[in-house]
Amino acid sequence: MKTYKFRLNPTHHQRTLLNNTLELCRWVYNETLATRKNAWEQEQKTVSCYDTIKMLPGWKKEKPELSQVYSQVLQEVCKRVDLAFRAFFRRVKAKENPGYPRFRGRGWYDSFTYPQTGFTLCDNGVLLSKIGGIKIVQHRPIEGKIKTLNISRDAVGNWYACLSCECESQPLPTCEKAVGIDVGLESFATLSTGKKISNPRFFRLDEKVLAKAQRKLSKAEKGTPERAKRRKVVCHIHQRMANHRKDFAHQLSRRLVNEFGIIVLEKLNTKGMLQNHCLAKSISDASWNQLAQYIQYKAENAGRACVLVDPHHTSKMCSRCRTLMEKSLSVRVHDCPICGLKIDRDENAAINILALGLESLPVRGIEAPGFSRGE
Repeated sequence: MKTYKFRLNPTHHQRTLLNNTLELCRWVYNETLATRKNAWEQEQKTVSCYDTIKMLPGWKKEKPELSQVYSQVLQEVCKRVDLAFRAFFRRVKAKENPGYPRFRGRGWYDSFTYPQTGFTLCDNGVLLSKIGGIKIVQHRPIEGKIKTLNISRDAVGNWYACLSCECESQPLPTCEKAVGIDVGLESFATLSTGKKISNPRFFRLDEKVLAKAQRKLSKAEKGTPERAKRRKVVCHIHQRMANHRKDFAHQLSRRLVNEFGIIVLEKLNTKGMLQNHCLAKSISDASWNQLAQYIQYKAENAGRACVLVDPHHTSKMCSRCRTLMEKSLSVRVHDCPICGLKIDRDENAAINILALGLESLPVRGIEAPGFSRGE
């Protein structure tokens, strides 16, 4: 499955229809949630997803505006509530901290889905049932069979069409190179070949601009048009930073997948790492998991291998003699007193990550650039 995301250019009237559709979907979501919640609390009765879908005709009689929304879109809303309950019960069984499904307030419901029919892709546009034809910026050709269409609105107010397609993989020519990648803050990533990728620090670049916009927002009175305008400025800055991160991660992941046949990454617990308040802002800005996610799906599509390994002791272990040596974050050079290996700390960790990844694969005879430097 591959998803293509395209920008929509609706007219003013079409924006009104799209916003009304979101509000009606939000009403159905809250009504479905209330029905299931009350049935259990008052009668100890479980209401299934199919039961709530059968209630839609009755709700349409009570609220005729629901007829303005395509029927399968409303059915998909009921399925979303069911998925929320399934996730809740799964977390309860796993003894995690479960969050009960919440009611959606105004502005907290931003997408609706055409699961099977009700939409048609045509030249420079998409025809939506009950809404009409909307211009679309189709910047790349669509491959495969289109299965679903998701219409979403971002915080700034832009609209997007996300087309989920079932398509064949596109394997690249066989490559026997392997690489280990150690991510960090001083350098965004260090490869086992010795190459370093600098940290772009997109948040730090716009931090002062964002702080100024947030100060202006805090001074505006709540509920006024001026506050809404300043809030949109803050959203624009956050969106610009997010787009920069996505573009950087996409380009880097594509280069790595094209160049190497086996890519070994760290399986990081970023949620736990964010508990360090001295580094939390920089860790969030780096967005390492985003890079790992992009590499994984690109590697799968290209027929490459992507391996995640436990990074425990990879910075402390000598890549030549496997001796563990304690060192603080301020020590940037690995100097082994046993075998005499002197190498950059991050490169040493990347070589250890590569070795762990190759050990977990049943493949032998892989050429690993930079791995010989640890032997």
